[in-house]
Amino acid sequence: MAVQYKDYYEILGVPRNASDAEIKRAFRKLAREYHPDVARDKKKAEEKFKELNEAYEVLSDPEKRRKYDALGANWKAGAEFRPPPGWEEFSGARGFSGAGPEGRFEFHFDGTGFSDFFEQLFGSRRYGNMGAAGFGPSDRFAFEEEPAARRGRDIEGDILVTLEESLRGSVRTVSVRHNSRTNTYQVKIPPGVLDGQRLRVSGRGEAGAGGGAAGDLYLRVRLARHPDFDVDGHNLVHVLELAPWEAVLGGEISVPTLDGRVNIRIPPGTQAGQKLRVRGRGLPDRSGGRGDLIVVARIEVPDRVSESERALWEQLRARSRFNPRS
Repeated sequence: MAVQYKDYYEILGVPRNASDAEIKRAFRKLAREYHPDVARDKKKAEEKFKELNEAYEVLSDPEKRRKYDALGANWKAGAEFRPPPGWEEFSGARGFSGAGPEGRFEFHFDGTGFSDFFEQLFGSRRYGNMGAAGFGPSDRFAFEEEPAARRGRDIEGDILVTLEESLRGSVRTVSVRHNSRTNTYQVKIPPGVLDGQRLRVSGRGEAGAGGGAAGDLYLRVRLARHPDFDVDGHNLVHVLELAPWEAVLGGEISVPTLDGRVNIRIPPGTQAGQKLRVRGRGLPDRSGGRGDLIVVARIEVPDRVSESERALWEQLRARSRFNPRS
């Protein structure tokens, strides 16, 4: 099936030879602008945020980026795209078509947060229970002679879940297209769901044969990248940029959380890489509590200074007895 090609470099506004740092900066800048919690047009922002996440998901992963780049730079954004012959075997991508008890099958997902282009090339869409519902020559003969109930195959796809959804839980509408038929389901996303977990929708997989039960639908969670936080289990990690004087003198600084901003105390003499813990501001865990927000200090220095500022730095150099190499 032809799908619309996605130019992930164009989406992030970076050249094809952009460094990892440039890609990360571009994503964070755009993700802050289009985050649904801050944008005025929330529906438009939500779609753009998903598109940015998809682009960053591919370009921030060296292996996915290598596979994507192997497609070539000459595809026109928006044009119909079919992977070149043999690309699936080269890339390890798992398409989602074949033949089953109902004849040829082909599944596509809507409402998961990923485009058909991403799913076709990088998704985890697949069938389970291949042995349980597969048909060999002897199976077909036995089926014709004496129908046997067979459970339908499980099917699996990916679903993009935001950190806000992981915090509060949500219900998402997901559609599964099978040939000309589309079924729509309400999928519950429980609070505290983490990357890689699977959500099970019972009885929404491939139909059974001979009166057998239907398989299940599994959606594998991929947590959306956030411009302000990384995820470490149930903890959130935020990198806090500090000016040299803030690190030396300490003070009170406002930091973001998923619940809104909070003030934290920066102790005098804070070192680069030092971690400060804000308890209970992470993601929910199974005990009913929450993980923590880990604030990691990063000390920034100005890349240019005025003449008066330079004079102050020179005074500090002359008067200070601090020697970081002693």
